[in-house]
Amino acid sequence: MELAHNLTLNEEVVKGLPDHKKDIFIFEWLQFLEKVLTALNRADVKERQKTLTNQLTALLTKSPGPPTRCLIAECLATLFSIGDTSPLFSTIDICNDIIKNRDDSPSYLPNRLAAITTIGVLYEKLGRMVGRSYEETVSLLIRSLKNAESQGRYEVMKTLQRIVTGLGSAGKNVHKEIYKSALKHLVDSNMSVRSSASKCVKALIPESQAILHTDVETIVSTCIRAFDSSNYDVRCHVAQLLAYLLAECLKVKSRTGSKAKIYDVKEVLGLLASGFVKAGKGSSAVEMVRGASAINREIRVGVTHAYNEFIKLMGAQWLERNMTLVLEHIVTLAANPRTTQTHIDAVYARKCIIFIMATSVQGMLGEKAQVNAAKELSKVIGKQMGVMSAESHTDSPQQSVITATQHVLVCSLQELGGIVQSLGTTATQLTTESNSDIVKPVMSVLTHPSSAARLAAAWCLRSIAIAVPALLTPLLERNMEQLDKMKSNGDALSGFSFAISALLGAVSKCPLGIPYSIGKKVFNQAEELLRSASQSSRLSLPRIQSGWLIIGAVMTLGPSVVKPCLPTLLQLWKNTFPRTVKELEAENSKGDAFTWQVALDGRAGALGSIHSFVTRCGDLLNAETTKRILVPLEYAFILLQKMPLIVKEHGAHLKACAAMLRLRLYDILCGLPPHSYEGAYKHLFRELVAEFTLTENPANTTTSLLRDMCHIDDSVILGAWLQETDHKDIEDQLQPNSASGSGALEHDPTYLYSVSNNIDPGALPLGVSVIDSSVRLYGKLFPRVSDKHKQQMLQHFKDCIKQAKAARQQAIQINIFTAVLCALKYCAEEKRQLGSAVVRNAALTLIMDMLASSSPLLRCAAGEALGRMTQCCEDNKFVADMVQKSFEKLQSARDVVSRTGHSLALGCLHRYVGGMSSGQHLSSSVSILLALSKDHAAPVVQVWALHALGLIADSGGPMFRTYVDATLTLVLNSLLTVPPSNTDVHQCLGKCLAALITNLGPELQGTSSVISDARLSCLISCAIMTDHPDSLVQAQAISCLQQLHLFAPRHVNLSSLVPRLCTSLTSPHLLLRRSSVACLRQLAQKEANEISDYARTLYKAANEDEQQVISESGLEGALFGLLDRESDSQLKKDVKDTLMSMLQSLAGANLSHWFQLVRNVLSAATDLASGDGKDLSTTIEDEDEDEENEEDDDEQFKGVKEKEVKSHLAPKWPTRVFAVTCMMKLMQECKDNRAHLDLALARELKAKKDNGQDYLVLHLSELVRVAFIAATSDSDKLRLRRTMVKITWCYTSVNLCGWRS
Repeated sequence: MELAHNLTLNEEVVKGLPDHKKDIFIFEWLQFLEKVLTALNRADVKERQKTLTNQLTALLTKSPGPPTRCLIAECLATLFSIGDTSPLFSTIDICNDIIKNRDDSPSYLPNRLAAITTIGVLYEKLGRMVGRSYEETVSLLIRSLKNAESQGRYEVMKTLQRIVTGLGSAGKNVHKEIYKSALKHLVDSNMSVRSSASKCVKALIPESQAILHTDVETIVSTCIRAFDSSNYDVRCHVAQLLAYLLAECLKVKSRTGSKAKIYDVKEVLGLLASGFVKAGKGSSAVEMVRGASAINREIRVGVTHAYNEFIKLMGAQWLERNMTLVLEHIVTLAANPRTTQTHIDAVYARKCIIFIMATSVQGMLGEKAQVNAAKELSKVIGKQMGVMSAESHTDSPQQSVITATQHVLVCSLQELGGIVQSLGTTATQLTTESNSDIVKPVMSVLTHPSSAARLAAAWCLRSIAIAVPALLTPLLERNMEQLDKMKSNGDALSGFSFAISALLGAVSKCPLGIPYSIGKKVFNQAEELLRSASQSSRLSLPRIQSGWLIIGAVMTLGPSVVKPCLPTLLQLWKNTFPRTVKELEAENSKGDAFTWQVALDGRAGALGSIHSFVTRCGDLLNAETTKRILVPLEYAFILLQKMPLIVKEHGAHLKACAAMLRLRLYDILCGLPPHSYEGAYKHLFRELVAEFTLTENPANTTTSLLRDMCHIDDSVILGAWLQETDHKDIEDQLQPNSASGSGALEHDPTYLYSVSNNIDPGALPLGVSVIDSSVRLYGKLFPRVSDKHKQQMLQHFKDCIKQAKAARQQAIQINIFTAVLCALKYCAEEKRQLGSAVVRNAALTLIMDMLASSSPLLRCAAGEALGRMTQCCEDNKFVADMVQKSFEKLQSARDVVSRTGHSLALGCLHRYVGGMSSGQHLSSSVSILLALSKDHAAPVVQVWALHALGLIADSGGPMFRTYVDATLTLVLNSLLTVPPSNTDVHQCLGKCLAALITNLGPELQGTSSVISDARLSCLISCAIMTDHPDSLVQAQAISCLQQLHLFAPRHVNLSSLVPRLCTSLTSPHLLLRRSSVACLRQLAQKEANEISDYARTLYKAANEDEQQVISESGLEGALFGLLDRESDSQLKKDVKDTLMSMLQSLAGANLSHWFQLVRNVLSAATDLASGDGKDLSTTIEDEDEDEENEEDDDEQFKGVKEKEVKSHLAPKWPTRVFAVTCMMKLMQECKDNRAHLDLALARELKAKKDNGQDYLVLHLSELVRVAFIAATSDSDKLRLRRTMVKITWCYTSVNLCGWRS
């Protein structure tokens, strides 16, 4: 490829190359030309300009692929900007002629796309230099849209956006045509066209004031319709457009002489609310409010994105100034009855509302502003309780008022809890100051008529106790006292028991815990509630529920507290259930609907406490205790068998009680040793199978576990990578066949004390949870039953699937395959065999049928199950037969479904068998997958085949080495030809490339021609993926470069890689930020000095008008800033590791720089987001200076200038704690050198040596100052670092004579 490094293209060499290498050679030459053109002087460019122009324009008609045509366009634009512009117009004419050509054959399409791309880049880079030629070009492009396919529409929209950007206001006479066309394609059927159209409209907004004058509502309604049936990228891009439009609307307020409609903040937020509340398909924003269209979750999630983008665009200053207005508006969304038409809609809407507040308040504001936000939320809670208080004086409170207030309260309380937890002990002021005490309004909600509101209040108290551990014991005692006082009020009884349970669950999160005696007191109080339940029929249900809930929470205190209570506890459990079958039958004949509800709730509560005991007090679970626990479980199981008759006789409202009883029983049995209840397997399996095959369940309820059961590497084909985005909390609710995102505390109150996650509380809906639990228990017990029963169950599964139809059939298939996968996993983990040949054949028949399922999720699960079977069948013939069946199916089948399913089956078989055991099948597998991967007519087949090929490459080890070259050629050629809109294909190509690099390993350092070509192919592939518009593909490119640096460090160009990594630190995509930091972490371990220098060059090269990614504090300062903005735990860990590696390598030679960093972090006492810091973004200035003194309320309409640096947050307490840790590490690194501790010696060496060496003792005053700041902080964790003590110990025995502060 050295021949490609010439200024002009060596056409003779190109002619002599094989066809598959020509495109690679041309691409390599274009890469070289793009770099060298900017380094040449103008005279040299002019000398070769004619030849280069002819060669580049000739390439436009050689069917260039997407990356190649982009490079051609960039090179032409650079050539004309540096050299002579006279050939520019003839080049535009050539491109226009190519577009005009009526040839609609697929072979001509790449030429047309190349011409469209070239025109776009020329207009964008050269702007007004193109003269009036743009009129003809725009007209031509818009006409071409009528008959264009999706790729053409995508490129035309992209080019129109570039024309608007490049020409600016000079192209205003074509803006109307472009706007109409772009708005039409904003609801295009193709997702990539929607994204590019949204970018085009966004580019038009600052250039065409007519949009802001007349068409705001039209664009808003079109954007909301664009969210319908959209994917993640479309939602992000359209949300950015919508946010930018509304932010510009607020700017119109400050312009004089404007005829535009004036929008204030309330009206702008109202436009967003209209889409959120109704999420319908009206033709305008007004119609959406008036219409009666059904709720669309995609639209609601898209509008949630838009809220976040709008607030982010307006900035932290604006948000803080308008805190009251914004928070009240957001939480009021939950009060609209159209937002919460059903329970599940209410849960999803609350998730969206909480997400908006969390990303805005916790993500954008500093600690002082968050304290103010907490106070505002406290006021909202008080206001809502005031409404309820006024309503309670009436004879019967309206249900609509209760419903409206409960959802507002749930959102406010959960966000308040999140803010307090993020503040930590700095939130103490919110609980100690009388005028801002948040505890009182939160506790007032514990008497609300709605259980959802009471549960949210209890969760908020739990969060307060975790944040400020000193409040845990007082809060517990306060709630215990209130529980005693208000025993006669059912709502209060329930609320305070929720609070006590939540606070007990927080004990394990608090370092100091609670006094030992409180545990016994709480247990006695719960016991008293249970014993007094029969005294009042009105209070019997809340007393039983509260008593068992508190006892379950007491179990979380551990064996030391529970052991003295165990005899009483065992007796309570025994008394809750009938002692004999006769008693059970007598109970059935005597009970009415109410007594059965009380009994079932009590028994479900007892089982819940047993489950808590089993999971939290394992040390007490000896053989005797287990035996005594099994007695009530036995009668619970008998009761379950009689439940259908009881429900039929006493009413369907008992179904929920029965479901909760089954859930608790399954959970307990999952925690107990399976051998302890071996005799009940037969009846238990009958119940479990009936549960997840929906035998008595008319609803098509599916388990939520199937995606988790599939392998994590299959996330590319399942779209599970959405879990790795910043928006996963709201995107979850759009996942098909999954209940994720629908968690709520009211589904299971035991989550108050059992959940380990402190951020997102809530159990899945009861129906889903029961099926999940039954699937887990089935998988655990399946390996332990006889082959006869295994075969019977597998045959029963097949019959169930055959008998069901349509959606119900798919629901049953999902549940069955989750159970089968779970069983296979347990078989593999416990080293058990699946069973005899009959069992294997029955399982195999079930799996092979699903490989041809119409559902991608089921096909993926079937492939995974087939691979898992190889771990449970030590039979090489079985593997050979499976591979052969897939070969035959792939050779004969022509439908997409069969090809994708059996492609993945091959990949999964190799993944679980391994390279050494599957060597004899490797050649056939690779050859057929290579052929399928070249099927450009079927992108879906390409995706699955490439994914399977990557799995084989990853697991093949040395056996796959023979096929690396062919696979690498396929990857590179595909990257050069596959359209960027087929992002799934590019993502799988990235995975495949990573597997190939791993397979080559240290060989990449070699100098042979074969290795050199392979290495070059890897680097070119990475370069192509780096420029791809999809964030996941870019992240994979960085990961591949990271691997290349690991194996062949001298061949990776850090001068270009490090600036790209630094730029990606501010990316809006979590995947890209995470991969960039992971790469920096690796580089910092050996080349910390180089990456620090390259990062500083990025700061020096930045223009004043550009947003600077790296400030004068360097990469280290950017990483410290990242700690405050990020919430992802893995990313923050990598940031800290990177900083520690840089500190160890660089701090010794530059102590002043690191001390300055630490001091800046610790001494940031003023929250910059509050408007006092000089680094703040200034607000939008009025264009006319005479308007500067307008009324004060104009302030609320001012946002942040788009091009100005965003405001920086003052470092939060976790970052300050880490900064102190860095300083301690710095002292530890220096302690072995006496010069760092001896002032006289340090001064002597400093005077003698002229090498810039720095010594720690010379910065002792800085050390003491930093230690004083830490010691007087309002954060307990920062004070507990004992920085001053450690400094004192470090310098007690050394010479400090002559030291002065």
